[in-house]
Amino acid sequence: MRIDTYHMKPFPWLGMIVATMLVVGTLCPSQAQAQVPARFYWKTLSGTNAVPLIVESLTGNTNPFDPAHNVSADADIDATLTLMGYAKFFPLLDRAAMAAVLLPMGRISGDVTVVGRAFSESVNGFGDPMLEFVVNVIGPPAQMNIPDALRYAPGFSVDLLVDLALPIGEYDDDQALNIGQNRWYGRLGLPIIWQLGPWVPGRRTTLELLPAVWLFGDNDDYVGQTMETDPLFQLDAHLTRDLTEHFWGSLDGAWYSGGEATINGVSGEKLDNIGLGLTFGYQINDNLNLTVSYKSTINDDAPDDLRMDNLMVSFVYGWHKLIEGSRRLKDEE
Repeated sequence: MRIDTYHMKPFPWLGMIVATMLVVGTLCPSQAQAQVPARFYWKTLSGTNAVPLIVESLTGNTNPFDPAHNVSADADIDATLTLMGYAKFFPLLDRAAMAAVLLPMGRISGDVTVVGRAFSESVNGFGDPMLEFVVNVIGPPAQMNIPDALRYAPGFSVDLLVDLALPIGEYDDDQALNIGQNRWYGRLGLPIIWQLGPWVPGRRTTLELLPAVWLFGDNDDYVGQTMETDPLFQLDAHLTRDLTEHFWGSLDGAWYSGGEATINGVSGEKLDNIGLGLTFGYQINDNLNLTVSYKSTINDDAPDDLRMDNLMVSFVYGWHKLIEGSRRLKDEE
């Protein structure tokens, strides 16, 4: 296919890549369910900016604002989480890189039992801001201009991912449910994208994996107790496919292992749970993308199993001064 053919329609393609980069769950890094959405780590033109707005409705037996997923067997928790943030894409030693910041906010309510004490609570406010840095280590070089973006295909790419949450969110040490977590925590991961077939809008297929480990500091005032949490290993997987040039879908899976919590010397259960989900994304226009996703744990019959359901709707607005300038010139013709 000739490059000139692509130049006939550069904006929809680039706009779609910009928008789908940060959509869904995660920008989420990684608050609710600590799950990363499909196509989140696709690369785009260096210099691109993006602003996400993500709204999630969650139910289960764990605090969805805490990626440690400390399960309370008798808990019945309902939450609404909103994430807003900003991301910037840039080159680093000729490799594609991204830096982002996310601010979670929302409400959480429910009944939970901690070391024999029952709590029935409802709280709202701001959570712990999350910083994220991602840099590509295996794959194509950074996209520095429009011709680079038009020629781009991921092939097989591997990134290095670092997340860090700042423990400054709202926290009440008399409550078992909080939006802030009163401790440092973060994640190290290796996002992997494997291109399957041609890289043409409307025909793109990918297999995406994210093995990662979450690390947690101690919460030394968890309803008057000290809570320690072992590292939590998580594997996210997505099989994605373009359904049209502007519409795509994904089959999603996640596996959680570890993360045993100890409260004043009393140990809980290690996680060994699987979640499945489905995601659809739609490019509304050159700058705006909509994504709808549903995820749920499946092996959650035992009282100590992680149980969580998540419905997520997200909008991401992306822009690049080079593309916006080119569009203005085109409009003036």
